[in-house]
Parts: sequence; C-alpha cells; structure tokens
Amino acid sequence: MLPHVESRNVAVSVDKLLAERGTALLSMKALIAAVREQTGTERSDADLAGLITKKAALLGVAVLSDLGRPDSGRPDLGRSPRDAGRKFS
Repeated sequence: MLPHVESRNVAVSVDKLLAERGTALLSMKALIAAVREQTGTERSDADLAGLITKKAALLGVAVLSDLGRPDSGRPDLGRSPRDAGRKFS
C-alpha cells in the first residue's frame, strides 16, 4: 500500500497563514479550518494543532487553544479567586 500523498505541503501552508496573520491572537479552530481549506489535508485535528503550535512558537505568534472542552465528569482543579494566597502542598 502506498502512503497518502497530500496535494500541498501542509507545513508551508501553516507558515504562510501564521505570517499573514502577524501578531494578532489566533484561534486554533480557525487556523485548522484554513489549513484544511487550502490543502485538503486529511490529518487529524490533533496532528494539525501540534504542527501549528510548534510553528507558532518558533515564530512567536500567540494561538488560542480553543479545541477542547473540559470534561464535565471531572472536577475543576483550577484555583478560585478565594484560594489566592493559600499554600497548597
């Protein structure tokens, strides 16, 4: 079986999108949608998010991680404002 060959280089597309958008805060969902539209890639969201995160870090571009939702079955382990100043072990 031959490996899947993509029509355009996905990494080059990510580089161009990040360079075009500059220093604005970018949505991960919007970037993934733009990469899919430009390249027709069938890569998973997680794979594309990893590539985008890596490229954005190298370019110093902020990307909003808006892909996942908190699992409603798990407790929120974040600190509340009233916990400010308390020490946790």
